[in-house]
Amino acid sequence: MRKHARVVVIGGGNMGTGVLYHLAREGWTDCLLLEKAELTSGATWHAAGLVSRMVAGHALGSIHDYAVDFYKSIEAETEQSVSWHGCGSLRVATSPDHLDWIRHIRDTVVARGQVAEIVSPDEVARLNPLYDTKAAGVLAGLYTPDDGHVDPAGTCFAMAKGARMMGAEIVRRCRVTGVTRLASGEWEVLTDQGHRIVCEHVVNAGGYHARQIGAFSGLDLPITTMQHHYAMTDDVPAFAAMGHEIPVTRDDYFCGYIRREQKSALIGLYDKQAPQTAWLDGCPWDSENELFEPNLDGILPWLERCFERCPSLSDIGIKRIVNGGITYTPDGAMLLGPAPGLANYWLACGATVGIAWGPGAGRALAQWIVHGSAEISTRAFDPRRFGAWSDAGYARRRATEDYTLRQAMPFPQIQRREGRDIRLSGAHAHTNALGAVYEEAGGWERPRLYAPREPAGWRRTAAFDTVNKEALAVREGVALGDFSAFAKFELTGTEAEAFLNRICANRMPKAVGGTCLTAILNRRGTFEGEATVARLGPERFWFVTGAPSERRVWDWLTVHQRGNEAVTIVNRSDEIGILTLAGPRARDVLARVSGADLSNAAFPWLRAREIDVAGIPVIALRLSFAGELAWELHAPNDALGRLWSTLWAAGETFAIAPFGAKALDLLRLEKAYRGGHELANDVSPVEVDMMRLVKLDKPFVGREALMERMERTDGARIAYLEIDTGDADVLGGEAVFCGAARVGAVSSGGYGPSVGRSLALAFVAADMATPGTALTVSLLGERRAATVLAQPAYDPGNLRLKA
Repeated sequence: MRKHARVVVIGGGNMGTGVLYHLAREGWTDCLLLEKAELTSGATWHAAGLVSRMVAGHALGSIHDYAVDFYKSIEAETEQSVSWHGCGSLRVATSPDHLDWIRHIRDTVVARGQVAEIVSPDEVARLNPLYDTKAAGVLAGLYTPDDGHVDPAGTCFAMAKGARMMGAEIVRRCRVTGVTRLASGEWEVLTDQGHRIVCEHVVNAGGYHARQIGAFSGLDLPITTMQHHYAMTDDVPAFAAMGHEIPVTRDDYFCGYIRREQKSALIGLYDKQAPQTAWLDGCPWDSENELFEPNLDGILPWLERCFERCPSLSDIGIKRIVNGGITYTPDGAMLLGPAPGLANYWLACGATVGIAWGPGAGRALAQWIVHGSAEISTRAFDPRRFGAWSDAGYARRRATEDYTLRQAMPFPQIQRREGRDIRLSGAHAHTNALGAVYEEAGGWERPRLYAPREPAGWRRTAAFDTVNKEALAVREGVALGDFSAFAKFELTGTEAEAFLNRICANRMPKAVGGTCLTAILNRRGTFEGEATVARLGPERFWFVTGAPSERRVWDWLTVHQRGNEAVTIVNRSDEIGILTLAGPRARDVLARVSGADLSNAAFPWLRAREIDVAGIPVIALRLSFAGELAWELHAPNDALGRLWSTLWAAGETFAIAPFGAKALDLLRLEKAYRGGHELANDVSPVEVDMMRLVKLDKPFVGREALMERMERTDGARIAYLEIDTGDADVLGGEAVFCGAARVGAVSSGGYGPSVGRSLALAFVAADMATPGTALTVSLLGERRAATVLAQPAYDPGNLRLKA
């Protein structure tokens, strides 16, 4: 076994071998994988092996699409069987909401260039004759004919063999016992066989043991192992008479799926009323090919429901029940990317569906390691989305909750119930008293809207009017919002300006009180983040970015800091809250409680000042994501409640109203401002038409790669659309067409209450982004006319901002 390696991958399941194989594909063949037992002996070997394109969204959907294509080709490459069964997938709809859900999924699958069909109840019955469509009240089904299932051990062996064929090394029966950072910046990996391997990068793909492996290096990974059952029936006589294999059929009525396994039916079940965890104190190191005793009481209600849907199975015996572990994170997405706070330590773990994710996740991580970023957006999987607040208790509660939601409709309004009230603004009691409905953002409770409740649905709900009213309060008078859910960093020192200019694409303001919005780019020239930076003093800068980006951007700042650089970075996120006072009467309200000169001459747009508001020290930024006269007021969190009360009382004369994040999102769409969906690591300022955030006449991270992107004329570009809608607005991911040709996909959208139009941002083929271009958007299965707009729908001259 080699003593030096470019990368050491820990863990020989589908995730680990997926990373190793794709590192070798990238040309990094001097890599080593260590497995404590045999390949697949953790969660991989007992998986149901489902692989489906039936996934909404671009990033995760692309990972699934890649797996389907990969498993069809890897067998020929390696001569290792993966037992591909191209039977397709089917999901049934038994209510109008179900039907809207599968229509939305279809829109997004088609947007990725894949085949998905809405089929009739008769076609559902033909595809799966076991299914009683009439008794179930099936309205339609979503059918993805290109899907299938595989032998999970075979897929892992195939990737392992392929990696070896390219020169990578795999060592089995070799348990890692330590992972330590050396003074050189390299990693030392120790094993129970006495081996010491020094490497540039380490990848924790440890599956059940990932949390314990992370602990060797000071990590506390939010991973919980849940128990999951599937039942295998005796032989099903009806299979012999069918001329095809039934599609893998999913139905949230019995919280599971059903597929054929040789002559039997395999029935997967999520026992949502009695979910069971495993190994909360750590998986035993000698665990190998381990299964748990079935929880028959837990799965029986769901098995009975399956028999209601497929009555011919009720008289067939169950010959085997498999209860194996599956790793879960608090939000159900894998941990894929850099470990927080550790340079060149990478995670590929916490995967709930490792068979469908392994190849695509492995490819994305290999690209990230080798090139500095993946080709797809990895924001949803980045391990640094969880902060220090995601402790073991939070991880367990949220993972258990996520398990119960695996086959439930993911309404866009749904907010998780477990693990809440962790990070509270000082104004939380005030927004709560006004009836705020909250959403979680980076662990913070952020007011989403103000209503008794937010109904769930794929179309406009009763909350539509509520949110529009909040938005119009901003446009027509004055409104107050709690937007403390941001990361706030303070940078000081004689070299703070030079440091920020080196890592940020925009130039830092020279004058005290100046601000800038800047892109933060990686080596590929794509977005690592974006931030607002204000210069508060000759050697003092205030740096603000989104709350979900807090840990990621903190790492980016600190990793790029040179040891002898005279700059100090302090995280002020928890101690400072933010209130936004916005609207044409905002100056009138603020002037009543502050002696500062707030005139346009003294305090113009895009300026920052430290002022006093009713005795409270405030960093006031005259900025507005809503596109109105506004101030962001950054104040000590323990004084934020008092600040809210003061502003609210001062605003009562002007009929002040509260507004939440949902209204703000609609307001930013009216201004065509790019949001998080448009600023991910798969695009650069070129594609999103934000080169104004870049100054090419100075060096910064990603400059050369960005200049290369500027020379390209192909690829996607952002377009601002007006869509002719009815009772629904786009949610993101929908396909965009020009005639019959698919030309792109929506990234975000919603109704603009001030302009009375439904709006969207979309990535389309470059020649389709020209203003005036007529397009269509697939919205809940219907083609809706759309037009590319030349300028923001609201106040294109920014007159309101500068008032």
